[in-house]
Amino acid sequence: MRTDTAQPIQLSEYRPPAYLVDEVHLTFDLQPNTTRVTARLSVRRNGDHAEPLAFNGEHLKPISVAIDGRALSADEHAIDAEFLTIHAPPAAFTLETEVEIDPENNTALEGLYMSGGRFCTQCESEGFRKITFWPDRPDVLSRFTVRIEADTRFHHLLCNGNLIDQGALPGGRHFAVWNDPFPKPSYLFALVGGELDVLEDKLVTMSGRTVDLRIYVDPGMAGRAAYAMDSLKRSMIWDEQAYGREYDLDLFMIVAVRDFNFGAMENKGLNIFNSSLLLADPATATDLDYERIEAVVAHEYFHNWTGNRITCRDWFQLCLKEGLTVFREQEFCMDMRGAAVGRIKAVKALRTRQFAEDQGPLAHAVRPSAYMKIENFYTATIYEKGSEVIGMLKTLVGDAAFRAGMDIYFERWDGHATTVEAFIQCFAESSGQDLTDFFRWYEQAGTPRVALSARYDGASKSLAVTLTQTNPPTTDQPVKRDLPIPVTIGLLDTEGRTLAFERDGVATDETVVVLSGGETTVTLTGVDSQPVISALRGFSAPVVLKTDAPARARYLQLASDPDLFNRWEAGQDLASDLILARAEGKPDEVGEERYAEALGRALNDQASDEAFKALLLALPAESDLALMRSPVDPAALHAARDALRLRLALHLDTELRRLHTGLQNLGEFSPDAAGAGRRALRNAALELMAANPTRAVAEIASGHYHAAANMTDAMGGLNALMRIGGADYDEALGDFYAKWTSEPLVIDKWFAIQGRDTSEEAFGRILALTAHPAFDAKNPNRLRALVSSFANFNPVRFHDPSGAGYRFLADQIIAVDRFNPMTAARLVDPLGGWRRLKPELGELMKAQLERILKVEGLSKNVQELAARALA
Repeated sequence: MRTDTAQPIQLSEYRPPAYLVDEVHLTFDLQPNTTRVTARLSVRRNGDHAEPLAFNGEHLKPISVAIDGRALSADEHAIDAEFLTIHAPPAAFTLETEVEIDPENNTALEGLYMSGGRFCTQCESEGFRKITFWPDRPDVLSRFTVRIEADTRFHHLLCNGNLIDQGALPGGRHFAVWNDPFPKPSYLFALVGGELDVLEDKLVTMSGRTVDLRIYVDPGMAGRAAYAMDSLKRSMIWDEQAYGREYDLDLFMIVAVRDFNFGAMENKGLNIFNSSLLLADPATATDLDYERIEAVVAHEYFHNWTGNRITCRDWFQLCLKEGLTVFREQEFCMDMRGAAVGRIKAVKALRTRQFAEDQGPLAHAVRPSAYMKIENFYTATIYEKGSEVIGMLKTLVGDAAFRAGMDIYFERWDGHATTVEAFIQCFAESSGQDLTDFFRWYEQAGTPRVALSARYDGASKSLAVTLTQTNPPTTDQPVKRDLPIPVTIGLLDTEGRTLAFERDGVATDETVVVLSGGETTVTLTGVDSQPVISALRGFSAPVVLKTDAPARARYLQLASDPDLFNRWEAGQDLASDLILARAEGKPDEVGEERYAEALGRALNDQASDEAFKALLLALPAESDLALMRSPVDPAALHAARDALRLRLALHLDTELRRLHTGLQNLGEFSPDAAGAGRRALRNAALELMAANPTRAVAEIASGHYHAAANMTDAMGGLNALMRIGGADYDEALGDFYAKWTSEPLVIDKWFAIQGRDTSEEAFGRILALTAHPAFDAKNPNRLRALVSSFANFNPVRFHDPSGAGYRFLADQIIAVDRFNPMTAARLVDPLGGWRRLKPELGELMKAQLERILKVEGLSKNVQELAARALA
């Protein structure tokens, strides 16, 4: 059943599974190189049609195949590199297979593999076929009973569900039997075996049930799981309160592993986490680490209902679980850490990753219509844009109808695999709205452009607001349809005070205008004076907004807008215009001074919290600025941005020093929002000071690093020293490595900061680091720390005029593809923007994509993305 040329899988060709598996009993005899997996499956034909059974199976050494206890002859079945095929199976039967696999040499980290001397699994999306023969698709839901046998040195034997038996075996071995009472697809299967420490706790649910909570970590690391445990308990309580969702098993487990392709995995009752997203203490983890742990623990827990209890009919529906769960995660994080700061950070991530994706050759719809390797579609479009679509849905139907629609969804589809259409139908019912046009957000790629113009009539005290939309073509969709776009609007007077108004006779101070066609105009009445329009409040839709408002309106918003997102947005817009003007050879020095003065006033606003002020101090990223112009000259953008940073550093020198001194936290470390905000602002002030690399500033940065009482401040000092360079930076790097050489997660930070080094000698250092004894490309965390940091967050060195940065990345992709195609494919994205670069750079980048595609034995994962990047 293998074809010579990989063919894309099409949504339009979906067919229900020919055979279903109701019950499965698995037995694992765990051995590092010769694990035996015995499977007993209760199989039945799905429908009246009769066709051969074809179950997936890859990298399996078959031992036996039998139906109802009778071994099959060679004429009755066939096994190739991808499938077990049974030519004429009965309508219902018990299929028994035994295979052998080699976990220790499974460097792709899919299926069952070993990490740090322990067995673990990763089955999403198609890893279970590397464990046993199975219909490896999400619409086959089965009840699993699993027996694990192993040497007693693998002390903990864990699997999904409830532990129903365990005991000793002869020869220094033992066993454990697990039963999961809830039907699940195979991608949610999980198994862990090894020596681990455990942190235990309990939670009483809203119905009074007691749930045991366990987090398994490397020996000696249990204390570092305390924040993850706290985050888990808060997540469980929040989901009960916000959505009425109670946990359904008596036991919830999380396991931390070092070698993991993803961040974490929501396997039913047994989440498996990359240790970088689970372990934290003040000495080894930054505030960003704490924040990410809180978010990812919540995300994977929320999947219990949005992903596990209700799963995807097929992988085209991936956004149904991921976009929805990201939305729930973001709601939780905003409740924990502040709505405005949380929203700004979510939008920053969306623009940096997803907007770039939408403007490049890898653009695709939130629900794609075709794929070759589904692993390539675990993208910002699926996750972040998928979340934004849910947010717009909530805005359009209202809070009450949204919650009612979620209740319908949970009740109707619990225990089933379903589709995005079925999900949207729940909200059409709860709201009584026709959401047919809204579904276009799932089917159409690209970032819409919205233009806003306004006309004020003082005599009638009315304001006519006109919105128009354009939807630029993408590589896969040259012709676009109009989308329903909710634009939240408020008004300010010239002193920055909120202006009330009426819409359709109803008094309000904020309204949602739905741009449903190419253009729409609404008239607001009772507007007492010429207003400043605060549009797209809270970033109410994932669009690029352009207005005809003058710069003075944005300065007023920066100072006074009650919507803190738009206050931050005004500052970003002003900074972007100044940087782009300088990059194009038209510097506005008067405007730069005015911006510096406005930023100084914002820093002195006592009503704003420190976390928000830290965000104000951060200029737009070079990657974001690059999306605003074409062709892009990365060196000019870098120089222009650095010039504005220097002007700000000089103008705000006294204020920055005051903040840096005044925000020293001499008390006990707390990872809460207030403590993290203070540290964020202090480190942001130091980073901006480093734009003026005087000897005095270098001494402040060095003192900051050496006096740091936590990893957040240590990295803040090291980051500032990196931007200054010189002997102090080299000394701090050496000190950091010597201090933390036995801490892999901390050494990842050491590699990452050097990957972001923009100095002229940085690229030589990065090349040398690939030969460093601590660098291991087979560990995804270490690879991402150096190579991804360089390619994604160091544009001035990545886009070196010689093309050396592109060659380096292509070398890494080719090398890693030989043992871990999934991780290699995730490195391709930075090469996808070649058409937007100035021609001499674009051709050099294009040549590396062409070189990659000529490699013999290239994986489907890398082949698909590299080919699309060239399209």
